[in-house]
Amino acid sequence: MTAAVDDDLWSAIGDPTRRRMLDLLLAAGNGTATSLSEQLPVTRQAIAKHLGVLDRVGLVHATPAGRERRYHVDEAQLARAVAQLASVGSAWDARLRRIKRLAEAIQAAKDQRTTQ
Repeated sequence: MTAAVDDDLWSAIGDPTRRRMLDLLLAAGNGTATSLSEQLPVTRQAIAKHLGVLDRVGLVHATPAGRERRYHVDEAQLARAVAQLASVGSAWDARLRRIKRLAEAIQAAKDQRTTQ
């Protein structure tokens, strides 16, 4: 694989609520725990915890905004995650092609034995 896989990053992205939060932040440009909780079926406290996870892996960054914190997506870190996904996908595609070739060779050998 060309990009090293960051397990913490993928653990953070693995949660559907966090992925939805990233989508919302990307669409709006930024958001607060309060604004995100108005769009998701979870509490503001749960949103804050999810934002903490995303912040720890560098996918979002916060800036103070009055009594709240305004979060935005770190596009460079998101691009790194996308590159990792592409790399993992390519590796699995190569593995599946090898498995297919082996299965076809086994089937061809079996077919050859039955026709003899």
